[in-house]
Amino acid sequence: MEKNIVLIGFMGTGKSSIGIKLAEKLNMKFVDMDREIEKLTGMTVAELFRRHGEIRFRSEEKLMAQKLSRQKNLVIATGGGVVLKEENIKALRENGILICLTAHPEDIFERVRRKRNQRPLLKKNLQIEDIEAMLKERAPFYAVADLEVNTSGREIDEVVEEIISYIKKLEAER
Repeated sequence: MEKNIVLIGFMGTGKSSIGIKLAEKLNMKFVDMDREIEKLTGMTVAELFRRHGEIRFRSEEKLMAQKLSRQKNLVIATGGGVVLKEENIKALRENGILICLTAHPEDIFERVRRKRNQRPLLKKNLQIEDIEAMLKERAPFYAVADLEVNTSGREIDEVVEEIISYIKKLEAER
């Protein structure tokens, strides 16, 4: 495939799990932006936030978005906040189809509370209301996607098939 498939969306919506399976089905390479940043900096995302702050992390994220946008045949799982910078979206869209994964706040809460120590923007006493507020704040940023897919109450394979159907439809229209 010429274009990358770029998975955007809030943390806990399934970008990595779905991305791995999608890449496998489409014979593409899977790349998790946060893991690539960790390899590059030698620090976990949480450690990068703690030591150098969000500004440094967002800078690394911007550079990674630019680097990945120049490659082909990738399924890219982005960090939840990559959409906050218009230049990231512009870079990723250059050679990519943007798919936004969504989920109900209750599902996100359950999924992320198991990994809270890996999520630098989550406070220790996280409530569903906090997630709802962050989702509302980021909604306009996620709205740039070419396709939105809700992952709540669905199997990974079902979501993957919906994305593949969309991609095939796009290719048929060319």
